[in-house]
Amino acid sequence: QVQLVESGGTTVKAGGSLRLSCSASRRIFNINNPAWYRQAPGKERELVASISGPGNRNADDAMKGRLIISTDNTKNTVDLQMFGLRPDDTSVYYCKVQSSGHNYWGRGTQVTVST
Repeated sequence: QVQLVESGGTTVKAGGSLRLSCSASRRIFNINNPAWYRQAPGKERELVASISGPGNRNADDAMKGRLIISTDNTKNTVDLQMFGLRPDDTSVYYCKVQSSGHNYWGRGTQVTVST
């Protein structure tokens, strides 16, 4: 069992930056494929960025070049830094990891980008 808690969501002006953090209850190196997803009202949840192996990071086309996903094994966190935020980035952002064949999700953190 893995518990995930996201933090860092807030309201930011367009063009601004934000850092989200996902705190895991277990050691990060025992967890596979950490990822961030987001879901806007009325839309399906979509992948924002993921780590699928050492040095292998993936990002949604809409956010490529505007984010950095990273893990901190000492803090058991998965972080998402976002830059050049736009109003259409407004969503609830969720952290997801895999462990022992199961997917675990956090409850999400709201990011609102104002004009």
